[in-house]
Amino acid sequence: YILIYPQGCDVCNHLSLFLCVANHDKLLPGWSHFAQFTIAVINRDPKKSKYSDTLHRFWKKEHDWGWKKFMELSKLHDGFVIEDVLTIKAQVQVIREKADRPFRCLDGQYRRELVRVYLSNVEQICRRFIDERRSKLCRLIEDRLRWSSFNAFWLGMDPSMRRNMTREKTDTILKVLVKHFFIEKEVTSTLVMDSLYTGLKALEYKSKNQVGLSKLTETDARSTSMVLVEQDMFVLADDVLILLERATLDTLPHQQLPTKDEKASQNRTKESSSGDDFNKDSIERDDRRLIELGWKTLEFFALAHIFR
Repeated sequence: YILIYPQGCDVCNHLSLFLCVANHDKLLPGWSHFAQFTIAVINRDPKKSKYSDTLHRFWKKEHDWGWKKFMELSKLHDGFVIEDVLTIKAQVQVIREKADRPFRCLDGQYRRELVRVYLSNVEQICRRFIDERRSKLCRLIEDRLRWSSFNAFWLGMDPSMRRNMTREKTDTILKVLVKHFFIEKEVTSTLVMDSLYTGLKALEYKSKNQVGLSKLTETDARSTSMVLVEQDMFVLADDVLILLERATLDTLPHQQLPTKDEKASQNRTKESSSGDDFNKDSIERDDRRLIELGWKTLEFFALAHIFR
């Protein structure tokens, strides 16, 4: 349930909001759930609604979580309180039980704001992960003795066994993915999972339609997928020796910076059609980038998991 302090919890002049586990005093020892949730105070103008989201592991001693300074009380009368009514909403997604499902309970307007503010943070997280995996593969291939030994082992293996070793159930990999990025790393931005989810959808689309994805991302213009999704399996798209060598060269390109003209157009009024076009173009560009980051991260994760 939503726990509300109209006059603030240990603070003054603020509305405090928390998500709380019902009947927490009756929880058994060892009970816990890892969840992503959003709490919103709704404004008459939806674009001005106040949102906050986070991830938290709820358990007996930490059965509530939220914000002491969710918003200043003085701002509530600026379109939030309508006919003496304040509307508060919560959207919750439990992660542990649905590790292979999308975690997208973010309001569309708030999600766009997250993308605008935190896209660079998502990029840093994805780039760090990819670079770590690439450096490990580079060390393996640069060690000629180990690499030639693995080549001999792999090529000497029965073809049917090789085929079985180049695939893994999507369920298995996605659950490990969630554990890595959220349960262990405690990533606070839900935008990371949004990126991984949209990247997965793009990879599934690419696997079913060998042509195209130009509308979604530019990744396919540079290279074909290293991993494909076939029914309920992640499958390596080529011989593992070729893919491992390719992965050492497959870097995540930097986001192209806006041109001077694009930057200038940000100062135009909302009534300007050019300003609207820029806003639409920038949203589409950021969304494509989010998809690309998730796709490449998921590919490297699946490749590393299968190869391990």
